[in-house]
Amino acid sequence: MHTLHLKKPLAIFDLETTGVTISRDRIVEISVVKALPNGETEVRTQRVNPEMPIPLESSLIHGIYDEDVKDCPTFKGIAKSMATFLSGCDLAGFNSNRFDVPMLVEEFLRVGVDFDVKNRRLVDAQRIFHLMEPRNLAAAYKFYCGKELIGAHGAEADALATYEVLNAQISHYAGRTIKDEQGNEFEPVKNDMDALHELTATRSVDFAGRMVFNEQGEEVFNFGKHNGKRVVEVLQKEPAFYDWIMKGEFPLDTKRKLTEIKLRALTQR
Repeated sequence: MHTLHLKKPLAIFDLETTGVTISRDRIVEISVVKALPNGETEVRTQRVNPEMPIPLESSLIHGIYDEDVKDCPTFKGIAKSMATFLSGCDLAGFNSNRFDVPMLVEEFLRVGVDFDVKNRRLVDAQRIFHLMEPRNLAAAYKFYCGKELIGAHGAEADALATYEVLNAQISHYAGRTIKDEQGNEFEPVKNDMDALHELTATRSVDFAGRMVFNEQGEEVFNFGKHNGKRVVEVLQKEPAFYDWIMKGEFPLDTKRKLTEIKLRALTQR
């Protein structure tokens, strides 16, 4: 029995995929826990042949490789039965409103199976988590330092609190090991600025995140029609794209970084 008060079935589901781009990536596994109003649950888990290679970086996260799904049905092969299983259900997940629901709807649309979410309630447990357990400075100050943050959003109070939080984090975590996705133990937090930089730095080339570093350390675009393509290659093949960005409403930092990449490419020819 569960404690949820349900008037209709609630399908709590999770997807493993080839990546996070809704329009391009595909489902490789779907698992649904169907909670019924009478307190019973039904579980259905199905691996799916995505009909495209699974990138290694995705396989390292969810542990599903091309070999594991080559003999599995395609999404088209399971779409009708899955739609029937989900019929009349509200939907729930973790970060589901931003990812899992849009991805699932996209897959159904792709194979021409009607799956309307208009009359379904959509419940995202992550939103509840972030609402009730805020991840802001005041919450961090309370958690690590055991004190209420007086004068929050005043620059000096926030800066002093952040200094205390960082000191407390080092005391709390230094020397503690955790496991990565492959099960290898490592020590992420060290009392060393280089190590802390590596831990917290983003993969962005520019502060707006319009360009990021790929797994090979190369700059790639992170938006629009050239999403995922190497910046240098795009500038070579479509010089007008550079002009479009330079004339557009992009941050000056983005334009500066793009110009640096362009000039660097010219000098390396």
